[in-house]
Amino acid sequence: MTDFINALSNTQYWTIIWDNTLITLIMLGFTWLFTILIGLPWGIALFLSSPSQLLSSPKFYRVFSFITNILRSIPFLILIVVLLPLTFQLMGTKMGIKGAIFPLVIGSAPFFARLSETAFREVDKGVIEAAQSMGTPLRTIIFKVLLPEARPSIIAGITVTGILILSYTAMAGTVGAGGLGDVAVRFGFHRNMAELMYLIVLVLIVMVQIMQWVGDWLVRHYTRK
Repeated sequence: MTDFINALSNTQYWTIIWDNTLITLIMLGFTWLFTILIGLPWGIALFLSSPSQLLSSPKFYRVFSFITNILRSIPFLILIVVLLPLTFQLMGTKMGIKGAIFPLVIGSAPFFARLSETAFREVDKGVIEAAQSMGTPLRTIIFKVLLPEARPSIIAGITVTGILILSYTAMAGTVGAGGLGDVAVRFGFHRNMAELMYLIVLVLIVMVQIMQWVGDWLVRHYTRK
């Protein structure tokens, strides 16, 4: 306990943590953005093609749903290794932030797509049917009915996905992506600097708490009374 308290005032530790926190935040930010841009339309497509929906297509839904489940079922560390050749072809490198973003997006986008699909299923079907009966175009139904009505649940899904991505960045660090996970393993574990590892865990806990607080506030803000 005394060693940990002394570590709190160790400026060298905090310099290392700060530099690698920035790397983690960059990976988190870009991955989060691309995950939303890919996962939200993905979730819309799953919802609209599911049985009894506007573009119901059982065959398409089964295939698309199966692919989504496959990507979600692969443990992230294994997914990184499996995607290494493709990552190198697309990104030009397997290492660092650039090499981490592609597998991070592939690992998190299907997860967010499922959360988005679930959010759309919570929308009152009568509201959708009313818009459809008035001859409202599909594009308008999506942007003026589905997305606004499902907004609180989508924000909650974005928050959960962001926290998942943060945990993924820590795992990506163990295979050369850098960031807090890399430092925790290289210094905290392999070099027996347990105090540094505990500080990193503390930083990650604070980051998760902030993300969850902001997400919960936005959900409350956009939830209709």
